Amino acid sequence: MIRTIPIETFLESLDSYDLIIDARSPHEYTESHIPLSQNFYALNDEEHHQVGTTYKQVSPFEARVQGASFVCLNAARHIHDIYPAFTPNSKIAIYCARGGMRSSSLGTILSSIGYPIDRVIGGYKSYRSVIVSYLENLPSFNFITLAGYTGCGKSDLLCELDNVIDLEKMANHYGSVFGDVIGDQPGQKEFQNRLAHALFALQRDKGAFIEAESKRIGKINLPSTLYKQMESGLRIEITAPLEQRIERIRFMYDQMDENFFRERMERISPYISREDKSESITAFENGELSRVAEILLTQYYDKVYKSALKPSLSICNDDPAKTVETLKGIQNEYRR
Repeated sequence: MIRTIPIETFLESLDSYDLIIDARSPHEYTESHIPLSQNFYALNDEEHHQVGTTYKQVSPFEARVQGASFVCLNAARHIHDIYPAFTPNSKIAIYCARGGMRSSSLGTILSSIGYPIDRVIGGYKSYRSVIVSYLENLPSFNFITLAGYTGCGKSDLLCELDNVIDLEKMANHYGSVFGDVIGDQPGQKEFQNRLAHALFALQRDKGAFIEAESKRIGKINLPSTLYKQMESGLRIEITAPLEQRIERIRFMYDQMDENFFRERMERISPYISREDKSESITAFENGELSRVAEILLTQYYDKVYKSALKPSLSICNDDPAKTVETLKGIQNEYRR
């Protein structure tokens, strides 16, 4: 059986699905998709292009004939991945770009062999409309904003707490000039999807931890509505001894090759003395990563860190376990 459902019903039932199928092309899926969905495409990238060209240059009917043959071949391959991992008792949803032929065709095939299928009306386009509207009209959250110098362990603390928004993890970026050392960032749409679902999952009557960030994390722009709430939240300054800060960030430089490091050092040239820049590069070349971290912390990061907002309180994170317990206590008190 196949039934069509509005995007609102789909989102309300999101956690109940055993499988969410994205029937769009691999390129579309990679660019951005609904979190936890899997890409069982109706048409691959080349086929999608071919069918589109046929539709425009020949006729819609010829395009549907061509598309149907592609879908049948792809469905035959996908079925072996879907079964036996998912049985007729599994709850399955499917969507494509606009809730059209691709989700209908693949959904019909799966339904005809016994899978109950929910097909999302409007597809990914309707989903994105909901996400954009939600972020533009963000409900009020009780944010507890962790601020402070680089290397004080804010991200590590978020990993030990609950009711958390980890922006750097979602953006795949450390939030600094060296921040993209961990790999490519998601696109803006994919980040928005991840962020919205993380916000959906928050308990709104409970304090929610978030790390203070600038309006931009690498190439990702934060929604202005989120940034304003983050800035106006209960602000806690996290501090730590320099030795611990050095130890926390030295590993980051171990992930870099020399060209990457040198290129990033050129970017910060206006903000660091020529002598400190030269010593940092020499230390990096010699594998003295703790020295690299010390110079950059004291002569770059700490000097460029600026915040006009005064914290409500300050916590020294020299004992992370103790800091976590202190923050949990604050969270329990910070309720609506």
